Amino acid sequence: MPSEKKKLKADKKPAMLWVDARKLSIEGQGWKKTVGPYDRFPARAKSTVPDPVWGLSRHSAGIAVRFVSSASEIHCRWKLTSATLAMNHMPATGVSGIDLYVRLSCGEKNQRWHWTGIGRPEAQINEVKIASGIPPGKHEFLLYLPLYNGVQSVEIGVPRKAKIVPAPARPAGKAKPVLFYGTSITQGGCASRPGMAYSAIIGRILDQPAINFGFSGNGRMDPPVVDLLCELDPAVYVIDCCPNLSPELVTERTEPLVRKLRQAHPKTPIILVENIEYQASAFLPDMRKNYTGKNVALCAAYKRLLTAGIKGLYYVPGKQLFGKDGNATVDGVHATDLGFIRIAECLAPVIKKALRAPVPAALPR
Repeated sequence: MPSEKKKLKADKKPAMLWVDARKLSIEGQGWKKTVGPYDRFPARAKSTVPDPVWGLSRHSAGIAVRFVSSASEIHCRWKLTSATLAMNHMPATGVSGIDLYVRLSCGEKNQRWHWTGIGRPEAQINEVKIASGIPPGKHEFLLYLPLYNGVQSVEIGVPRKAKIVPAPARPAGKAKPVLFYGTSITQGGCASRPGMAYSAIIGRILDQPAINFGFSGNGRMDPPVVDLLCELDPAVYVIDCCPNLSPELVTERTEPLVRKLRQAHPKTPIILVENIEYQASAFLPDMRKNYTGKNVALCAAYKRLLTAGIKGLYYVPGKQLFGKDGNATVDGVHATDLGFIRIAECLAPVIKKALRAPVPAALPR
C-alpha cells in the first residue's frame, strides 16, 4: 500500500521543470533594488523622476533573459501587471508578449542571433510553448520581455530531464551595455514583438547587452533622469529625445545633459540622434516644421559642445533614419518593424565606430 501511494505522488509530478528567470542571466536592467523584479529604474527613483516617467519605468522594455539549455522544447509562463494587452496602433505581441531568439553557430567567428518563437499574451497570466523540436545539444537563448507592460514574474519551462542554466558571462569587450535614452520610439512603439525594438536589434547586431530607457512621451532630458543615467557605466550613451522636446527645450537641456554625462564618465562615447523625419512631411509642409526646428537646435548644441572641447561626441542626422519611401511607420511617427530595422541599420555603424575610437580623458570646460 505505501508503494502505491508513492507511485501516485510520482505520477502527479509535472512533466516540466519550471525555473524562475531571475535565476538565469538578466540583461537590460541597470539596478537590482527595484519595486518590481523587471522594472527599469531603482525603487528610490519614484521620489525624484516625473510621475509619468516612473510609471513607464515599470514597463520591462529592453529587459531580456539569456540562458543555455539542452531542452527539446521551451515553454514560458509570465504574469503581467496590466490587463491592457494591446494598443490601438500596436499589437499585443509587442505590448505584452515575449520573444525568443537562439544563437546559431557556424564556427566561432560566424555566430548570429535568430528568431525562434513568440509568446502571444491572452490574459494577465499566460503559459505558452514557445518552441519545440529543438535539435539535440546545448543552445544559447535570449528571451525578450514585453515593451509596454510590466511583468510580475517570468518562468521558463523545459522537460524535466533537460538542463537549463544561466548563460555564460559576456566577453570582456562585450560586457558593458549600450544605453539608449529616448521616447516612445526608443521604448519600442510600435514593434510587432519585443525583439524588434531598435535597441534590441542593435544589441543582436553588436552581440552586446542593451539598456532601453525609452519613455513614451517623456524622453525629455529631465535632470533627475540624467542623474540616473550617470550612475550606470555603459559602453556608450545613445540620446534620442528630440521627438518629445520643443526646439527651446532641445537648446536648454542638451548641453547640460552631455556635460553631466561627460563629467561622470570622461571616456564614454555619447551619440546624439536627430528627430526622425515624420513620414507625411514629404507631402505636407506643416509636418516638416514639427521637426526641423528641433534638429537645427540639436545641431547647434552639438557644435557648441565640440567648440567647448567636449570629446567623444557623435551625431546622427534624422533624414536617414526612416528612409524615403514613407513605409516605415504605423502612423507617420511610430515605427513598424521595417522602421526599426532602418533605424538600427543607421545607428549600429555609428555605435561600432564610437566603441572602437578611444576618447581622450579631457573634462569639459
